[in-house]
Amino acid sequence: MKKEVLISLEANEKRVAILEDGKLEEFFIERADTNRMFGNIYKGKVKSIVPGIQAAFVDLGTKKDGFLYVADAVESPLDIDSAFDEVDFRQRRDRSRIPRIENVLKEGQEITVQVVKEPIRDKGPRLTTHIALPARYLVSIPGESKSGISRRIDNPEERERIRTILAELNLPTECGFIVRTAGEGKSKSDLIRDAKYLNKTWKTIKADTARKKACALIHQELDLVERIVRDYLTEDMARVVVDQKDLFYRVKRFVRIYLPGTQIRVERHEGEEGLFDRYRIEREIEKTFQKKVFLRSGGHIVIEQTEGLVAIDVNTGKFTGQSNLEETVYRTNLEAAQEVARQIRLRDMGGIVIIDFIDMSKADHRWHLYQLFRDAVKRDRAKTNILPMSELGLIEMTRQRIRPSLESAVYGTCPYCEGKGIVKSVTTMAIQAFKEVKKTLNHSKDRVLNVYVHPQVAERLLNQEQKSIRDLEKTTQSRIVVLADPSLHREDVNITFVK
Repeated sequence: MKKEVLISLEANEKRVAILEDGKLEEFFIERADTNRMFGNIYKGKVKSIVPGIQAAFVDLGTKKDGFLYVADAVESPLDIDSAFDEVDFRQRRDRSRIPRIENVLKEGQEITVQVVKEPIRDKGPRLTTHIALPARYLVSIPGESKSGISRRIDNPEERERIRTILAELNLPTECGFIVRTAGEGKSKSDLIRDAKYLNKTWKTIKADTARKKACALIHQELDLVERIVRDYLTEDMARVVVDQKDLFYRVKRFVRIYLPGTQIRVERHEGEEGLFDRYRIEREIEKTFQKKVFLRSGGHIVIEQTEGLVAIDVNTGKFTGQSNLEETVYRTNLEAAQEVARQIRLRDMGGIVIIDFIDMSKADHRWHLYQLFRDAVKRDRAKTNILPMSELGLIEMTRQRIRPSLESAVYGTCPYCEGKGIVKSVTTMAIQAFKEVKKTLNHSKDRVLNVYVHPQVAERLLNQEQKSIRDLEKTTQSRIVVLADPSLHREDVNITFVK
């Protein structure tokens, strides 16, 4: 399988596309004016304690206060797996034994915290007091004494080899370490290099924490491009292509730092044609923002993102199969399962996700579909939890949400419908306008009033509703003048008295 990474910088916007055999598999975007917070470490001050929800608001010196649950102050809220694609570092505590927030923190108290979840909509960033510092092969956990290995390294012999290396490293006792998935097969010197880098970083953080006053940024996580090199590039990567000169040299330097001795080619894209256009993925990126995704077989999936959950519906569409209905549905579902897993990654959708596959009568078909979907999701770096298929043919899952989805990062709320996706029909507004006029004239006689409405609504009032208006004029002995105003929203009705 040929893997490539495309990195583009245009108009203060960085875009990264990861391709496998020319097909877009993952996509990231970061803009210069975006306030990245995930992974940042702050020296904050407790602003308020809220016993009712057992949480505290922490002033970070940013626009929004951080949100710190009591459990996040006494144990890691999103274990190392969810934050950095690794394993559970330790057993979760018994929730009933967690102390109350007012016994853990006090208003005005200064604390060092790390952002584990970006601000989303009106919510501030989620915080933890448990710091995790990632490098290429290791994650350092200051304040811990244990070490662990990524659960994705499942070969017993390799795990034993890594344990032996960790025992020989003479690691500092004030920090725990996790060997990341990328550490599989790495030498002792590779892990030593990471450990030294992390220890140096932690010493700098401690010194800055002691020196700076609250509320201040102590440590900033790497930008998009450097994170991609650190976390996504592997030795089997064919090449990295960059379209901007300065960024090209930065990437080459990052590769030398994070992957010394590897043969990954870093190339510069030049020419009038854009990098993403050259690889014909600009159109693929646009498709990630569409509700309907078509399958090769002729079927399609429909993706609806709401504030509470993501709903995905699978349909056979134009695919009619060649044998029987059960086989047609089964084949459509299998193809859809792979595409659904890909779309979830591409769109970076988090929270609750419900997939409505097409009903199948055979139990073995349902079981195979479930297993195939689980395997397809395994490559996702975000933490996921997938429940077995329900009797209704639904698969429910949760996916770790660290930052806003790709859609919310690129699109804003429609100013016309205010995010509802629908507006009242012309007929509804014509009837509503008539009701408002009638209510206005309820206790009035012999009046003249102007009714300003959207042109489409005005046309309806002056034609289909003309008789009702004339009857109202006779009843109230008044004159009603309907005027079209193109500047008005379809749902606006302005009534003014002339007499």
